[in-house]
Amino acid sequence: MNKVILMGRLTRDPEVRYSQGENATAIARYTLAVDRRFNRNGDENSADFIGCVAFGRNAEFAEKYLHKGTKIALTGRIQTGSYTNRDGVRVYTTDVVVEDQEFAESKNSANNAGYNNGGYQNGGFAEGPSGQQPAAPADGFMNIPDGIDEELPFN
Repeated sequence: MNKVILMGRLTRDPEVRYSQGENATAIARYTLAVDRRFNRNGDENSADFIGCVAFGRNAEFAEKYLHKGTKIALTGRIQTGSYTNRDGVRVYTTDVVVEDQEFAESKNSANNAGYNNGGYQNGGFAEGPSGQQPAAPADGFMNIPDGIDEELPFN
């Protein structure tokens, strides 16, 4: 079985290209910085930088909603390959092909931690009739107000 589960932050905005031909397909590449749980050298901040590639709808989602600093969780599979570069040297590659990706923290958490807000305003929630955001319950989850379904990236 070839299954990968990762959680980390994008090191830069996704690089998106489209294949050529009648049925152009979006292809997004990004690098995910994944913290290491245990450090051999005693380094406090140790991470692996893992190349990821998404195709089709996953690539379009990445292009529209993912930005540098966004924390995501993804599942996918490892794919290896190789090519010969311009100098005639064989280069071996290892990428994670994204099968599913989702946000791993709320917009408010990302904003409070000093990360890019990804273009959302008001933590992703519309203001109420009085011009104020709805109050979050003690459990930290917030109900989505009526009438903003079309603004959400998922339905």
